[in-house]
Amino acid sequence: MAVAEGDPDTSAPAAGAGGAAGAERSGGAEQAEHAADADDAENIALRIEELILGARRQYTPFQAARAAGVPMDLASRFWRAMGFPDIGPAKALTESDVLALRRLAGLVEAGLLSESMAIQVARSTGQTTARLADWQIDSFLEGLTEPPEPGMTRSEVTYPLVELLLPELEEFLIYVWRRQLAAASGRVVQAQDDAEMVDRRLAVGFADLVGFTRLTRRLEEEQLGELVEAFETTAADQVAARGGRLIKTLGDEVLFAVDDPGTAADIGLRLVETLGDDPMMPELRVGIAFGTVTTRMGDVFGNTVNLASRLTSIAPKDMVLVDGAMREELTAAGLAPHSEKAADSDEGRAAAYRFALQPLYQRPVRGLGIVEPWLLTRRG
Repeated sequence: MAVAEGDPDTSAPAAGAGGAAGAERSGGAEQAEHAADADDAENIALRIEELILGARRQYTPFQAARAAGVPMDLASRFWRAMGFPDIGPAKALTESDVLALRRLAGLVEAGLLSESMAIQVARSTGQTTARLADWQIDSFLEGLTEPPEPGMTRSEVTYPLVELLLPELEEFLIYVWRRQLAAASGRVVQAQDDAEMVDRRLAVGFADLVGFTRLTRRLEEEQLGELVEAFETTAADQVAARGGRLIKTLGDEVLFAVDDPGTAADIGLRLVETLGDDPMMPELRVGIAFGTVTTRMGDVFGNTVNLASRLTSIAPKDMVLVDGAMREELTAAGLAPHSEKAADSDEGRAAAYRFALQPLYQRPVRGLGIVEPWLLTRRG
């Protein structure tokens, strides 16, 4: 409503209206500033994306599938398997996405991979690299991109840093992947038959931090993160150094697998010994079982895995429990005596034993029947 300049009845409201208008202008200016900041951040994000992908956005999903010569349904399945959400009709895909679709579909067309296997390749690669990327951003780049000078924004630091690091990290990733591929290929060559690569006899172990749930309530988030990182790092080092394979980490728990039972026993005990020397680390429980394991996409499944998990849950603090099959493997290999009485009766042989095994009470375990755990320790 228009207001007459000399109207006394409306002069006061006019002043109030002016104040409100000023507030509106101030609020509008603030909103505009926020919008400008958001636009700047989005522009920086797009520039970083183009830098990393080496291409700009130019395709909708349908256009990318058509350019790659791949049915839209299959392209969507590949995309989701890699861990990415549906993006609708937006132009969000690049030439690199088209090339990736073309390569994967080409392997199927050439008969080198079945369609289901190609989906598994996309899924396993996506899951592995997603975790790696999250770790690098959260724990690595986040610290490095802290503005070095007052007044600088994180965005101003991030682009040149990514530009410098990207080729080096890419080369290192390819190197590690090739190393891991060579090791996995060696295991395939050494396997006696194809079935052995799917259903293998392995020692499977879990290591679990005691009282972790209570710690989550007591420690600050940063302290908890440092604790988990220290645990995972120590466990990974101990497993890898002795030729085991770290299958996965679950924050307060790690799962590892080893071909040789003696090596698995040594890893379990070294985890307890090493982490026990750290006064900031909670107690540890370790359970190891030996038997047939199904391997799939880098993970392990089956009753042996379930048994190792159950043994871990009932293990005393800072102790290692093994199952009867693991005990049989250790005694058959001459690494542990059948009984301490037998070891004492043959003093010459006793010096060759590396481990001692003490039977504990048998107990029923849901889904696994009666289990007889054995307490594993070092001799001497």
